[in-house]
Amino acid sequence: MSTATQPAPAAHKTLSDKGLKAGSVGLIGAVVIGVSCIAPAYTLTAALGPTVSEVGVHLPAIFLVGFIPMLLVALGYRELNNAMPDAGTSFTWATRAFGPWIGWMGGWGLIAATIIVLSNLAAVAVDFFYLMLAQLFSNPELGGLSKNLPVNIATTLVFIALACWISYRGMETTKGVQYVLVAFQLLVLGWFAVAAFSHVANGSAFDATALSPDWFNPFAVDSFSSFAAGVSLSIFIYWGWDVTLTMNEETRNPEKTPGRAATVTVLVIVVIYMTVALATLSFAGTGDSGLGTGNPDNQGSIFAVLAGPVMGPFAILMSLAILSSSAASLQSTFVSPARTLLAMGHYKALHPKFGRISPRHKSPSYATVAAAVAAAAFYVITRTTSENALWDTITALGMMICFYYGITALACVWFFRAQAFSGARAFLCKFLAPLLGGVILLVMFVKTAYDSMDPEYGSGSSVGGVGLVFVLGMGVILLGVVLMLVMYKVRPEFFRGQVLSRGI
Repeated sequence: MSTATQPAPAAHKTLSDKGLKAGSVGLIGAVVIGVSCIAPAYTLTAALGPTVSEVGVHLPAIFLVGFIPMLLVALGYRELNNAMPDAGTSFTWATRAFGPWIGWMGGWGLIAATIIVLSNLAAVAVDFFYLMLAQLFSNPELGGLSKNLPVNIATTLVFIALACWISYRGMETTKGVQYVLVAFQLLVLGWFAVAAFSHVANGSAFDATALSPDWFNPFAVDSFSSFAAGVSLSIFIYWGWDVTLTMNEETRNPEKTPGRAATVTVLVIVVIYMTVALATLSFAGTGDSGLGTGNPDNQGSIFAVLAGPVMGPFAILMSLAILSSSAASLQSTFVSPARTLLAMGHYKALHPKFGRISPRHKSPSYATVAAAVAAAAFYVITRTTSENALWDTITALGMMICFYYGITALACVWFFRAQAFSGARAFLCKFLAPLLGGVILLVMFVKTAYDSMDPEYGSGSSVGGVGLVFVLGMGVILLGVVLMLVMYKVRPEFFRGQVLSRGI
């Protein structure tokens, strides 16, 4: 394999061709897959309650604050992609900027986060699949099947296998599935928001709460710990837009389209989130009883509680929307870990098997199946060990997201350091925006890690007096360090800079 030492100068050339099907996704397709990966219906139903419990009516402010570092980092990602489109994204770019060790850990952060969330997405899809059946057949016992452990695990593994199969068939199949699923969930979320505001206007809301400018003031949050926890959760709800960059070797105009798609995706998502959040707060308030968003009993899935009162007989559509949202995200989320593993195999940071491409579908064959097996194994182990462990890993996701996004943003600053002051645009997009975004996210990483040491953080579980969220989050990162050291012994050429070198 030739050594990659300079960004590809010619148009439509990737840093190092891996055999993926070029030109199979355009701007709209990339945005649809980006929105699908974020999964707004699933994410909102899971995140609204916990975020309200931290910041109350200041939910819109926290959503906006969480949006800012995402936008700043997205600008840095766009510049890196313009210079060197590569499916390895965080892994490849951090390696080029900081060298193989930090690059490997950047790739590990992305892989670990996505594989963990794959298992959670499958679990949520299963919950709403059986809830939908219960509503469809007016049989509450069907909804309880998701609590039956053998049935739950078997169904979850089927969902993971189906998502893996679609992803294995390449971007054309992925794109076709996502158009339908994304359109449906956005239509239902819009319906929910309009219906909620209508109840408020008609005086039939549970706890009609007038919109206030104070809701948008992040400085009104009670404490910095609550603010940090809220921002960490809001960063999680935006996570996934970078899937548009991991498709860069398969998009039309790979230097421009992925970066534009990332920016458009983040902007579309913030509009959706703000609209639904305002509608939910206006209808249900933040009380801790009844339908209130602050009620701990409602926080596992706020839409499962509010869909009936807000949408009446059409509540089943919300169950279908969350099912389609989690299923769509389960499938599209496979794109990122599979292509990162592909790149790591291609550049000899992992076993060469990970660099295999399906001759028929031009997709990462071995890497896609490996991601599915890892997600399935993670779910089975955590679900059979402790349900708290499964949900606490989702809370710990915020740490891993901040970790690898922060590394990638700072990689942009360092990689383009010689060009940073060559003009106003370069200063903003290659230096200032990614620097601020990266620093914010790494500060959030440290703050969240510190706070999560408290046994009361997350589910309240602990190991040796240390919070389970901290143990899981740092444990996953340390596992990456161990695997990296193993690969150093097995694949030393990558770590010596002989395959993918630093450079500008």
